[in-house]
Amino acid sequence: MEENQITIVDEKGNEHLCEIIFTFDAEKFGKKSYVVFSPVGEVDEDGDQIYDAMAFEQNEEESGGTLLPIDSEEEWEMVQEMFNTLAEEEESAE
Repeated sequence: MEENQITIVDEKGNEHLCEIIFTFDAEKFGKKSYVVFSPVGEVDEDGDQIYDAMAFEQNEEESGGTLLPIDSEEEWEMVQEMFNTLAEEEESAE
């Protein structure tokens, strides 16, 4: 597995290799880190790339951490705003 990839296990126990699109830290919801990712080779019904996000809690004793679901609507709005900003920056750079 490459450094910019993670494996996500869904509620059915299936593993999905995902490419990390970007990560960021935010203090608004308790100094959390967030990771935005896309399942490798998976697209939606329109053929568009799928994106998802989760909160990330660093484990100080190990090199990894724990992915946590984003529960609040406010957190989702913040993540979507960050994603949209990044997408706009990439479009203007092209």
